Amino acid sequence: MSESVNEEWIRRCAEELAPRLAPEGDGRAFVIDAPGGVTAACALGLIHAVLPSPACPRGLAARVQVVATHPDYRRRGYARAVLSALLDHLSGVEDVTLFEVSSSVEAMSLYREFGFGGSPELMRMTRLGEPSAARPAGEATAWMPLEQYAETVLKATAFACVFFTDEEDRPLQLHSVYSPAHPWQLVGGTMDKGERPWDTAARECREETGLTVTGPPRLLATVYGLPGARWPCSTIGMIFDGGRLTPEQIRGITLSPREHDEVRVLPLAEWRTLMPERDFERLSAVAEARRTGRAAYFGTWDWGNE
Repeated sequence: MSESVNEEWIRRCAEELAPRLAPEGDGRAFVIDAPGGVTAACALGLIHAVLPSPACPRGLAARVQVVATHPDYRRRGYARAVLSALLDHLSGVEDVTLFEVSSSVEAMSLYREFGFGGSPELMRMTRLGEPSAARPAGEATAWMPLEQYAETVLKATAFACVFFTDEEDRPLQLHSVYSPAHPWQLVGGTMDKGERPWDTAARECREETGLTVTGPPRLLATVYGLPGARWPCSTIGMIFDGGRLTPEQIRGITLSPREHDEVRVLPLAEWRTLMPERDFERLSAVAEARRTGRAAYFGTWDWGNE
């Protein structure tokens, strides 16, 4: 568990779990023992009834209540082992098909390996048919319906931007009127449904500056961020090269007052004091990609870093 608990909570949980872990109870646990009577890792699931449905023919669901590893035994794959054993038992022996778990952001990748999807506050998974570990070799996989599988895969929002500089290669950015957390921004925005990234970048550029970019598209950087408390989805972005603008083009920029109130061009180093460090690191990666001709990958645009 990520939070410490006092003796009173330990006592109350022990009293609650004792009958539930009995053969007739609704609790199932798998543990890895260590020398000296220490529990190296454990996974606990609680079964509960739901109305039968095509995704839950037996009317049984389960919540993964705890997956924990003793600090001395971490980084050995124990959490993955006990979680795998618990899920295989619940689905293969107990006929549970619906699963849910509340996860920390750090543990999301582990649960996604097993098929869970959604935000860390509540991840869900449907398992139909036998678990892979129990399926005889050569037997065909029992695929879940497409709509149910779609609920388990990664959900992400996407954006696309255009990186402009002046003729001296000084980055151009716009000052936001709505986001104090990110005061200076590249030209661009969130993709609309049905749009491709370059189309988004070109549309946002017209809306925010009045400029028209013609391409062909030249990708400078791909950006990725994990979800967090402020936003439940991952974030994926693409930043394209908009080229060098003349002084006349910069003076001719027309801002959308709902979004931005200033255009500024500065040497890269001077941007550092005007924006959060993570924003500056992203800007630096994009500028370096323009300079070297090698596309950048900026993989720490996490909502948890807000």
